[in-house]
Amino acid sequence: MKIKDISVIDLFCGIGGLTHGFIREGFNVVAGVDIDESCKYAFEKNNNSKFISKSVTDLASSELNNLFGDSKLKILIGCAPCQPFSSYTFKDPEKKDNEKWKLLYEFQRLILECKPDIISMENVSQLINFKKAPVFNDFINTLRNEGYYIHFEIVNCPEYGIPQNRKRLVLLASKLGEIRLIPKTHNKDNFVTVREAISNLPPIEDGEFYEKDKLHFARKLSPLNKQRIQNTPYGGGWRDWPEELMLECHKKDSGKSYSSVYGRMKWEEPSPTMTTHCIGYGNGRFGHPEQDRGISLREASILQSFPENYHFYKTDEDFSSVIIARQIGNAVPVKLGEVIAKSIKKHLSI
Repeated sequence: MKIKDISVIDLFCGIGGLTHGFIREGFNVVAGVDIDESCKYAFEKNNNSKFISKSVTDLASSELNNLFGDSKLKILIGCAPCQPFSSYTFKDPEKKDNEKWKLLYEFQRLILECKPDIISMENVSQLINFKKAPVFNDFINTLRNEGYYIHFEIVNCPEYGIPQNRKRLVLLASKLGEIRLIPKTHNKDNFVTVREAISNLPPIEDGEFYEKDKLHFARKLSPLNKQRIQNTPYGGGWRDWPEELMLECHKKDSGKSYSSVYGRMKWEEPSPTMTTHCIGYGNGRFGHPEQDRGISLREASILQSFPENYHFYKTDEDFSSVIIARQIGNAVPVKLGEVIAKSIKKHLSI
């Protein structure tokens, strides 16, 4: 089997983090599917692949088969949006609407109808611990009944050289035999740190663009939040502020568990998990380690392991920090995509 004989389709592709990992490993990703039209430019520009703006619930297997064409081997990959599986969902599962599981069942439907040779599914780690929602068990049991060999595990991203504390469920399934992820490449003694990832970027003020890189932009802080970050020591957070700067919710017992919000990152550790609000200083430990600002879009993209030449917007008129932050936070880290692609290459001995 030669890699040119293989075609890949990425469901829930976003701006192409997972796809780009496969592209960098030499795979032909023929198309990505996502309901978010704003992702079209970045996906197509960086991956030379077709973006299909459509909900997976409206996607017919015949469309996938047409895209796969006469490929000798078909690979279907994707990450169903993880909001339905967030930690908030797990607090009271019986009150949740079962419709929220629909996207993973739609992924399952397309597998049954399209019958790809290899599948990869990436999602939040809580999914395999969710006893009261049968979606993941249904998914793997369906694959087994269809003759797939299955492997899944929780991946700690720093163990594969990604400078971000992010734990994700990765599933691989193949009709060709046993399949596993490649061995871990890093340990706590050589994790890639925030310093290694972003310390070379020039300093900027909040609300400022770096003149040579518009993506190196940090959101403007309110005067009160500027005071707060100025009173936040290295690696610290809101607990270090004088009382007059604290939010009322932080003074209550219920607010004391939110220790990471308004925090600064540490140079010598991987970053916290990037989210759709990753450039919001008050939305997590997203404060720069030294500068009095939240992290920039460029810094967030690097911590998500996007290469620095990745294009996120077409023209200055198209630039939206809110949209780009959401796209970056929703993405699969590119290097995790590479790990999955390398694992499939090893499985296929190519």
